Amino acid sequence: MEKTGVIRHQLYLEHRTGILHPESPQRLQSIYNMLDNKDFGDTLVDIEPRYATLEELLWIHDPRYVDRILDSAEKARVRFDPDTVTSPMTYKAAWLAAGGVMEAVRGILAGEVRNVFALVRPPGHHAERDQAMGFCIFNNEAIGAKYALKAHRLTRVLIVDWDLHHGNGIQHIFYDDPHVLYFSVHRGHFYPWSGGVQEVGEGKGEGYTVNVPLEIGCSDADYANIFRHLLSPIAQQYEPELILVSAGFDIHHSDPIGSMSVTKEGFARMTAILMEMAATICGGRLILVLEGGYNLRALRDSVEMVLWELIGNSMINKEEMQQVEEAQYRGIAEIIQRVKEVHSHYWDL
Repeated sequence: MEKTGVIRHQLYLEHRTGILHPESPQRLQSIYNMLDNKDFGDTLVDIEPRYATLEELLWIHDPRYVDRILDSAEKARVRFDPDTVTSPMTYKAAWLAAGGVMEAVRGILAGEVRNVFALVRPPGHHAERDQAMGFCIFNNEAIGAKYALKAHRLTRVLIVDWDLHHGNGIQHIFYDDPHVLYFSVHRGHFYPWSGGVQEVGEGKGEGYTVNVPLEIGCSDADYANIFRHLLSPIAQQYEPELILVSAGFDIHHSDPIGSMSVTKEGFARMTAILMEMAATICGGRLILVLEGGYNLRALRDSVEMVLWELIGNSMINKEEMQQVEEAQYRGIAEIIQRVKEVHSHYWDL
């Protein structure tokens, strides 16, 4: 029986950001409690994370920046930007988060599991080569993608980012690299103020960055239509050997930051579409990495729905949802057409 892997560790809870900080240990604790109290059967297996090595971190990050993270070790608090703070064990949690994503990659490529959800923190997609940013220390997805390319000799990795915020760090790290295709759907004109449609990559990477900025209030059907009518045809042509997902749950309708209208069923639907793509393109190799999501109940319930989808015990009616998507396509057609016009130079759209 094919298995779904989960990356989790108590050390991730030791990154303590302060009582009022939205990116709190309670986010993961709520998910871990759910995992302990739900019966997912024997299809859900734990994968033990490891620490990233210094060499692996330096594939992505500047040595001076890595030294700054090490210098924060055991200090009560270091503030890297207005949103990003550390506690005495943050450096270890960050090294283990990056290593956890690499273990997810290793487990999938070794055939030990079919797909993985890396339930790690601190998050990563805002982290630049030389700068912590937006709650993020090391860029977990970028490190995982580079690990797949360097250690396992893959040549094409797709990173899909459905977090509310644009993953500026991932984009910048791979902006000139055709070996990683970055597809981000995010709230436009919002932090970190990047991710416009015209940002498509440069040099050899031109055409391998796809940004879909959205207005507030977008729904399950809107996201699914973007995945079906934009992401899927591009992915089919790119033919990635592995799909990584920056899985942020701050687009949930109850999230205090997001102003989007996605439900827990919507997250399951996006996961289902990605699983269908992965099954036809790359042997089902799919890794989700936790990013945002700041309403504890919404985060917990949405992660649960995604896990049911990953193990093959879907809780949604896909045919019914697709009918709704088709009926509501006009609501998202304008941005889809704008992205198609820009990227028709690079893809058959």
